[in-house]
Amino acid sequence: MLNIKGKLLSLEKPVVMGILNVTPDSFFSESRMQHEAAVNGRIESIISEGGAIIDIGGYSSRPRADFVTQEEEWNRLEPALDLLAKKYPETPTSVDTFRAEIARRAVVEYGVSIINDISGGSMDENMYATVTELNVPYILTHFRGTTQTMPQPEPLHPEDFLETPQTKPRLQEEVMMYFAEKLRTLRLLGVNDVIIDPGFGFGKTLEQNYEMMRYLNNFSIFFDCPLLVGISRKSMIYNMLDCTADESLNGTTVLHTYSLLNGANILRVHDVKAAVEVIKLIDKIKS
Repeated sequence: MLNIKGKLLSLEKPVVMGILNVTPDSFFSESRMQHEAAVNGRIESIISEGGAIIDIGGYSSRPRADFVTQEEEWNRLEPALDLLAKKYPETPTSVDTFRAEIARRAVVEYGVSIINDISGGSMDENMYATVTELNVPYILTHFRGTTQTMPQPEPLHPEDFLETPQTKPRLQEEVMMYFAEKLRTLRLLGVNDVIIDPGFGFGKTLEQNYEMMRYLNNFSIFFDCPLLVGISRKSMIYNMLDCTADESLNGTTVLHTYSLLNGANILRVHDVKAAVEVIKLIDKIKS
């Protein structure tokens, strides 16, 4: 269950979070929305196709993304936030930002329900205090590097994937320790609704992304938190399949299926209808 502005959102059955990028440079060209008609059309599409949450972002995490000032990020977000607040007030929304002030304004001025921080609090020292004060659910992402280095990360450790019967992969150990420490900090501050995002693509090589996917069910085993998986059309798919982001829906669907079978509660996606269909089919198999 998530407490969304006093209402409980059940995650007993997985839900879909639809991506709304109000940027000119998202890595997936079809997700770029800048004009009001396009934004409104995307919102209606997410809702009509079964999306339970809308995730709005104004700062692209694509490879080699340009630096965006806080003012520019807000200027991109505000018209869409205003539209969401006026026309779709009952639809839970999250703001995809690592800046505490952007998160504060989105929640206070436009009633945003969730803060989605890809940096795990590492890029703004005020983020945790802001989340505590606002008392909204927080998406905690495993993250290394900066927004400019994320797509070309240095490997965590060269021996991360040298397994023996006596040892665990060091990547898995590092990620688990990361979440344990940050969750403890957030709990001590009084933040109760935390969603874990393993951060596929953020500071990890292709091999490390797939190794983390292999051990995905560990997040549900070790942490009493909802699990969000965001792998929609990412480079870990199209580089592996030697295709483009535009051609990677089939690969995305395969990994969504695996994720649902290994504990995912929320799928953050570009293609809402396809993800909703996967959830329905997996739910039928499990029932």
